[in-house]
Amino acid sequence: QVQLVESGGGLVQAGGSLRLSCAASGSTFSINAMGWYRQAPGKQRELVARITSGGSTNYADSVKGRFTISRDNAKNTVFLQMNSLKPEDTAVYYCNADLYLGSIYLRNAYWGQGTQVTVSV
Repeated sequence: QVQLVESGGGLVQAGGSLRLSCAASGSTFSINAMGWYRQAPGKQRELVARITSGGSTNYADSVKGRFTISRDNAKNTVFLQMNSLKPEDTAVYYCNADLYLGSIYLRNAYWGQGTQVTVSV
């Protein structure tokens, strides 16, 4: 089992910055890629950014150049630095983790409880 706990959400004005953190605990040796998703009211959950165990990253087009995902493997923590925030970034942000269990790869195997990010005009 893996537990993911997000922190760092809050209320910020447009143009401001926030840094989200997600700490993993439990069977962290099996964690491979990690990512951040978000879900706004009335919308589907969408991928924001993803980082592999080797540090390769990919981003949603809507956040490229503004958000940066990073991870500290020694501390089993993934971060999302969000700059130049816009009202349309308002959502609940979820951390997730893929698991690699030898011959089995489980994408999006575990999710955190989510943290609210609200960007005011």
